[in-house]
Amino acid sequence: MERFVELSHAIEHGMSTYPGLPGPEISEHLGREESRSRYAPGTEFQIGRITMVGNTGTYLDSPFHRYAEGADLSGLPLERLADLPGVVVRRPGNGAIGPEAFDGIELLGRAVLVHTAWDRHWGTPAYFEDHPHLTAGAAERLAAARPALVGIDSVNIDRIEGGERTAHSLLLAKGIPIVEHLTGLAALPASGFRFFAVPPRVRGFGTFPVRAFALL
Repeated sequence: MERFVELSHAIEHGMSTYPGLPGPEISEHLGREESRSRYAPGTEFQIGRITMVGNTGTYLDSPFHRYAEGADLSGLPLERLADLPGVVVRRPGNGAIGPEAFDGIELLGRAVLVHTAWDRHWGTPAYFEDHPHLTAGAAERLAAARPALVGIDSVNIDRIEGGERTAHSLLLAKGIPIVEHLTGLAALPASGFRFFAVPPRVRGFGTFPVRAFALL
């Protein structure tokens, strides 16, 4: 029997996703009590408001995030985002992940999800310290292998110290979306599942939260 596995963090008011970026502000545009005067007796609604940067929660990077001429969220083909054959690369721990992590794994056309178990630190200062990330060699290996999408369950697929973002540069140049801040990858098998991470079609936007999940 098929089942779904949740792979995204919930978005909450004021949460911290990335150092230096503001947390989301969640409020009401129309409250239930106020709405009662607009509808028939016994009928009420709530309309929420959220203000946030695109890099909030579990989010997807499109090529436009890195390259002005790259596809934005509205230009990403669904074939890169939904019903993808998935593989999990398990590298628990902190620090750099080299190209050898992908030896012997079928990468072409797959959603390649790097499981580091770093999501256990979500919501704590440790989440931003010495996080797992890809080396330049690993990024080159992945870009050459042409996966459909690459994801990781840590704060960034790149090392965040310094200004270089090699994995972002190489993967997004090839039109390969990146999903960061995944969670729950421990519940997935090494392969044999389908992966979904679909953002809304926003023109002129490079990143946005997704409801990432797997179908087993």
